[in-house]
Amino acid sequence: MKISKINHIGVATKNVDETVKLYRDVLKLKVEAVDVVQELGLKIGFVRVGEVGIELLEPLSPDSAVGKFLAERGEGVHHICYEVENIEQAIADAKAGGARMIDEKPRKGYHGNLVAFIHPKSCSGVLTELCQPVHP
Repeated sequence: MKISKINHIGVATKNVDETVKLYRDVLKLKVEAVDVVQELGLKIGFVRVGEVGIELLEPLSPDSAVGKFLAERGEGVHHICYEVENIEQAIADAKAGGARMIDEKPRKGYHGNLVAFIHPKSCSGVLTELCQPVHP
């Protein structure tokens, strides 16, 4: 698996609009987007620090994956996303290395990227996302 960089860090939050204000007004970061993405069940705010994005995640439903995360763990870091050149090869390499995959095949993520998640039990309790950017 060839990881080129950290693409973004996902942060679960109860209210994206309030969290965006903190990142914009206190940390003075530029907010690139705030979107409701029905197919992902999320309201997403996106800011960038250098090359690394911060993906602010508000669940649209309490029974969604992020909704359950908030109920169990509260607000905070939800996942780390690593950018890879070839997601199918990265999945195969992760499985060959003994990782438990949540996604056996890539799926469409935010910004149309191809993504797959590795179960937190395989990564010291951290939900790990592999991402292959799709460039227009």
